[in-house]
Amino acid sequence: MADYQTIGSVGAGARAGQIDQGLRAHMNKVYGLMSVGMLLTGAAAWAVAGLATTTDPSIAQAQLGNGEYLTAFGTAIYASPLKWVIMFAPLIMVFAFGALINKLSMAGAQLFFYAYAALMGLSLSSIFLVFTGASIAQTFLITAIAFAALSLYGYTTKKNLSGFGTFLMMGVIGLVVAMIVNIFLQSPALMFAISALGVLIFAGLTAYDTQNIKNTYLQHAHMGDSEWLGKAAIMGALQLYLDFINLFMFLLQFMGNRE
Repeated sequence: MADYQTIGSVGAGARAGQIDQGLRAHMNKVYGLMSVGMLLTGAAAWAVAGLATTTDPSIAQAQLGNGEYLTAFGTAIYASPLKWVIMFAPLIMVFAFGALINKLSMAGAQLFFYAYAALMGLSLSSIFLVFTGASIAQTFLITAIAFAALSLYGYTTKKNLSGFGTFLMMGVIGLVVAMIVNIFLQSPALMFAISALGVLIFAGLTAYDTQNIKNTYLQHAHMGDSEWLGKAAIMGALQLYLDFINLFMFLLQFMGNRE
């Protein structure tokens, strides 16, 4: 009888070890995909901003100040109705990704995520026209440190954060509505309140989403469906990517030095 107990405990320990090893590999994949997405976004934003501006007045379409001008390309994406398409296209793609994830292959889902990250770079490229490069880099570094700490907390804490999910998502919906309203109001006070709440909400979402990604893996690891787990990692990368981007943008409103 003792032999059977010993064999059973060894088997249970081996399975637990496999799950822990699989979880680490899963989270590494999530953070890896997210990092590639961030690199694509940064590269696309920098490249688009470079194409949109010039210091040569002979090819300028509009003046920005400090000796910089908008090119024809810059005028098209920043000063024409096309800017509204560029602004809202990432939001539409997020909803489309959620609807299509079960129909896409793992490779297709990954390609969709990378395409989304590049499009987000186009949408965010205007920050290089508004804020100094030094303040963008400084804010990015602070965001990275804060994100790492919050995500580590979400991964290691024994506290169940699931109860915060509904509250945080309601906060996101409220933020989106307030931001759309402020496009027309252009209220500095409302923008300050939106930025403050945005930092708090996406800080909470970073910890919540990290724990949720971990728990989702633990609940499905025994099924052995590598395709499903691969797509779950891509969806997790998208969630954390969005948390990072939004945390960065809201912090930039406080810390960014304007051109």
